[in-house]
Amino acid sequence: MADHDANPDRGLPPPDHAVPPVQAWFQNGFHRFLRPYLRRHFHAVAIERDSLARVRIDDSLPLVVYSNHPSWWDPLIGHFLHRVAFPNRQFYAPIDAAALEHYGVFEKLGFYGVRLESLHGARAFLTKSLAIASAAGTAIWITPEGRFRDARDHAAELMPGLPHLCRRMETGVAVPLALEYAFWDERLPNCFARFGPPIPVDDSPRLSKPEWDRMLTAAMRANQAALAEHVIRRRDDPFENLLRGRLGAGGVYDTMRRMKAWARGRAFRATHGDHFQ
Repeated sequence: MADHDANPDRGLPPPDHAVPPVQAWFQNGFHRFLRPYLRRHFHAVAIERDSLARVRIDDSLPLVVYSNHPSWWDPLIGHFLHRVAFPNRQFYAPIDAAALEHYGVFEKLGFYGVRLESLHGARAFLTKSLAIASAAGTAIWITPEGRFRDARDHAAELMPGLPHLCRRMETGVAVPLALEYAFWDERLPNCFARFGPPIPVDDSPRLSKPEWDRMLTAAMRANQAALAEHVIRRRDDPFENLLRGRLGAGGVYDTMRRMKAWARGRAFRATHGDHFQ
């Protein structure tokens, strides 16, 4: 049932909490490393073309991108997609504080530590995230499933931080992102992504936290299902390939294929299929 009283937390001034600084030179250097790194490990990093056009959002609006969490690659893919889709915004993402201590370099890339297992940690997450969302030219990327889940598993409940954050925001947009990794015709896998329709926070000022949870969950699962339909069809035409990776199998196998093509007077073709050429 809808909470028909206005949310008392909305409309408050931004919380007095420091936004983590990110040095542009370090982040730019990281992306010079990231692109060839992804090329070595993926045949393609592809996004549904229509969905990329869907997220042309005014840079002045607070933005939260929330996605499913199918693999270890998600933070790196998220950073890469952010630069493609939102080049004028600074990337931020909450990460488990213990993991951040282990991968300290992530803090220089916009990741900030949270400890959601305690009430104090949950409050700190909300305070920090609201401060970041209130700052100009930022975007927060969240994986609210909390741990790795299969891309086709839609049963998990989302952690409470995301609906609390959306409920507290005075204005802005939440965008569901679906990620999936699949092998098609080549040795290396493809990474597939799809942005769902943006959800304006302003349109739902009276929703309760459970109602926000249901709306965000439904949008995320519908987006995953739409992406899965494309992947199952094994057609690349709905996608724009953002990063062309390595072709062929490499090693002795490709050497023999190359020699065979040369002996027959034919051009060597490294690929095995016709996807993402």
